Amino acid sequence: MSKELSKTLSYWLRHAPEAGGLVLDDAGWAPVNDVMAALGRERLTDRIEDLRRTVAESDKSRFELSDDGAWIRARQGHSVAVDLDWPVTEPPEFLFHGTVERFLDAILGEGLKPMARHHVHLSPDVATATRVGERRGAPVILRVAAGAMARGGAVFRLSSNGVWLADAVPPEFIERV
Repeated sequence: MSKELSKTLSYWLRHAPEAGGLVLDDAGWAPVNDVMAALGRERLTDRIEDLRRTVAESDKSRFELSDDGAWIRARQGHSVAVDLDWPVTEPPEFLFHGTVERFLDAILGEGLKPMARHHVHLSPDVATATRVGERRGAPVILRVAAGAMARGGAVFRLSSNGVWLADAVPPEFIERV
């Protein structure tokens, strides 16, 4: 899988579809034919096999193809308005978040916020959170009391690749592992 291809797809399908000349529908789907044309214009690939391999081999299952293979979208992490319609799901008692030391004071003081995205992303286990945190340096793992949050009325959604989504996580529900 080409790292450049994956990064380009993430950028177009999550943040700036117009940069690739794409139009996303309300649920974030783009026609594969349009994506292939855009990838060709950028000289990244003109082979549908490369796109399918990128979807299949994405380390965090970032993308999905429709059942008929005609549409593609990013599963989560959007800064553009989309309605992914992930189901509201009762979370496990604890979820995890990987970050780095430089963000820790702000997180412990203000909680986890979606920032430019629609949701805070949480991992089901320490190993996954560690991989997420490692992208920015030495990982710091936070444990989120998701069960207590849910009992207090917080809503959690579960994406099709196992990422838990919350609107925000107040600091009282966060502890460093």
